[in-house]
Amino acid sequence: MLPTFSSVMHQRPGVGHATRRCTFVASTVITTSLAVLGCNSTAAPKPTASPAATTHYPARPTIPPPPFTLFHQTTDGSFTLVTTPAATDDQIIALIYQLRDAAHTRTFDKLGIPQSKVDARDPIVSFHIYRGRKCAAEKYADGKLPCGDHYNASGDYTFGGGANHQWDDGAILHPTATGDHQTELWNTNTPYAASSTN
Repeated sequence: MLPTFSSVMHQRPGVGHATRRCTFVASTVITTSLAVLGCNSTAAPKPTASPAATTHYPARPTIPPPPFTLFHQTTDGSFTLVTTPAATDDQIIALIYQLRDAAHTRTFDKLGIPQSKVDARDPIVSFHIYRGRKCAAEKYADGKLPCGDHYNASGDYTFGGGANHQWDDGAILHPTATGDHQTELWNTNTPYAASSTN
């Protein structure tokens, strides 16, 4: 146990000893202060990192995609596809994934879409999916648009872009008269990985 200041001062036998004892007392006080500070001090709390905003993408459906027809294509790489008017969101999403797989495996010919036209993209090729034929001509119609003055596709798939010809994007769309509500299907910064169900 460290001696207290008063007990050291009461035991001083002489002046020479007093000086040494005062030095000892000063050292003791400093050491005690540091010890007290060391015992009572706590590390500054680490700042808690706020969790990064996480985007949740819908899972790839396990159902098969619906049948579709190639309704229209342009020379600059835009394809309009038409499927059944009753196709569900999950079916549209499954179709977008089917297009994605075909893009990365170069198997569009198997789907009735010319692979050579996709290969000729400069640098992007786009697919616009419609439920039924009613609104499908809206991008190419002259005069009055068939379904009003807004985009009526149910899903979009885009392949290629800039320096990265393997970049792609897929979205399910819910058109409204005031604008589109779209849900991205995957992180466009994550490279394509083949599904085990292909």
